[in-house]
Amino acid sequence: MRRAIAVALLTCVLPLAAPAQVQRSSDYLAKMDSDGDGRVSLLEYQDWLSYAFDRMDRNHDGVLNADEQPGGKRKPITREAYRAQLAERFRKQDMNHDGFLGAKELAAPPQ
Repeated sequence: MRRAIAVALLTCVLPLAAPAQVQRSSDYLAKMDSDGDGRVSLLEYQDWLSYAFDRMDRNHDGVLNADEQPGGKRKPITREAYRAQLAERFRKQDMNHDGFLGAKELAAPPQ
């Protein structure tokens, strides 16, 4: 159930990223890699993917209520819970378990 909610939320919020659209995994790496070290840390990953949550949180209370989510029928989700879901996704994509994502790992679907 949590995975379905996470996938649905990501599917709905990623299109909000129009100003930051990228075409290749190396583009994602460049956009997410805020410290320029050539890899993406968990914090960089969460920060990059949390902007859509923040845009949808119209009342800025740190919770996406049903009326703030696409379709208006999903259970509320806190920013912390959303970031926890992102952390789990990050761990699945970190194939070499070094705590960072490179361009190849970003391009690969989560396991």
